[in-house]
Amino acid sequence: MHLTRKKFPKILVLFSPLIIIALIVFFLVSCNTGQYSYYLVGNSDQKKELKELFRLLEEEKDGKERKFVLLNRIASILEEEGEKTREILFLTTYVEKNPVDPYNAFYLILVAKAYEDMNAYPFARHYYERILTNYPDLLFNGSSIHYRCLQALLRLVKDPQYQVNYYKELIARFSDKIDLGAAYYYLAKAYEELGEWDLSIQSYKKFLQFPNAEIPGVPNVHEQIREKVAFYYSDKSWTVPELQALIAAIKRAIRLRSPRRLLRYKAKVNFFTKSWEQEKGNENIALKFDIGSFLLKSKIRVASKLDIASNSREAYLKTTNWTYRIPTWYLYFRKIDFKPDPDIDGRWEWAGIYFGEKL
Repeated sequence: MHLTRKKFPKILVLFSPLIIIALIVFFLVSCNTGQYSYYLVGNSDQKKELKELFRLLEEEKDGKERKFVLLNRIASILEEEGEKTREILFLTTYVEKNPVDPYNAFYLILVAKAYEDMNAYPFARHYYERILTNYPDLLFNGSSIHYRCLQALLRLVKDPQYQVNYYKELIARFSDKIDLGAAYYYLAKAYEELGEWDLSIQSYKKFLQFPNAEIPGVPNVHEQIREKVAFYYSDKSWTVPELQALIAAIKRAIRLRSPRRLLRYKAKVNFFTKSWEQEKGNENIALKFDIGSFLLKSKIRVASKLDIASNSREAYLKTTNWTYRIPTWYLYFRKIDFKPDPDIDGRWEWAGIYFGEKL
C-alpha cells in the first residue's frame, strides 16, 4: 500500500499571501461582530446604527472616553427599545471583562436603574451598594454617581440600620446638595426605630437649627420636635401613673383652693394654654397668667365626669366659674409616649388648658 500526499484544491493555490491575510482578518472581524448579534434590536436603521457602534467599539483599544461615548449610546438605544434585560447583560459583561475601566461606576448605575425600573429591587440595591463600596465616585452631567446611589438606596431600603448609614454618608459628603434639616430629621427617626434615643435626640437638636426645613405630611414639625427634646431632658416629676389618680389630685387641689397642690401636677415643659379657635400652629403661643390667683378668687366647679371626647390617650375635664369673661376652662390630660424610659412611658400628665366652651 502506497501513501500519497493529498493535494490542496487549486483555488487555494491561486491565493496570494495578501489575500489569505485579508480573509483571516475578515473572518476574525465577522466573529467579533457576531457576538453582538443578540443586541441588534429595533428597526433596520436602529440595527444599522448598533452594528456600527459595535464595530467602532471593537476597534477602540485604549480610548476610555471614546468607549464611554459608544457604550452609553448602545445602552441608551437598548433602553429606548425597552430591552432592559439586554442592556443589563451587555453592561455587566463589559464591566466583568474590563474591571479597570474608570467609568465602570457609571455603567453599573445604569444596570441598577434598569433593575429598579423592572421592580427587581433586591438586584437594584445590590448594584447601588456595590458601586458605593467598590468604585470611586464619578461626576456625570455635574451629578455625583455616589450621591445618586445614596438617594436611590433611601428609596429602596427601609431598614433603619442601613438608613442611618445612608443619611450619615449623605450629610458627611453631600451637605451642599441636600436639605440638611430634613436629613437630620429622618436620621433621628431612624435612630428612634433602632432605640438609639440619645443619638436620636442629638439629631433632632440639629434639625431644629434649620427652621425652614419642611417635612411632608408633618405640620408644625419644629414645634413637635422642640417639645420632644424638652420633654426628653426634663425630670418628669409631675407625671402620674394613672389618669384617675391624676384627676382626683387635681379635683382635690381645686376644692382646697391650693395653688401649690394644683401647680404640682402642671407639666413643667410643653404646657399650653389656648382657646379652641386657635390653630394647632399657634399652640406654642401660651398665655402667661397666674392660675393660682384665679383659683384663690373664685369657687371653681368641676364636672363629675370626663368630657365625652375623652379616649384612652387624651382626656378633657370641664371646669367653670374661673372668670366672668371666660368662665369655662377645659383641663387637658394626655398619656405619655416615651419609649426611652419604660417607667415613664404610659403615665399621664396635665398638659394644658382650653379656654371657652367647646366648638
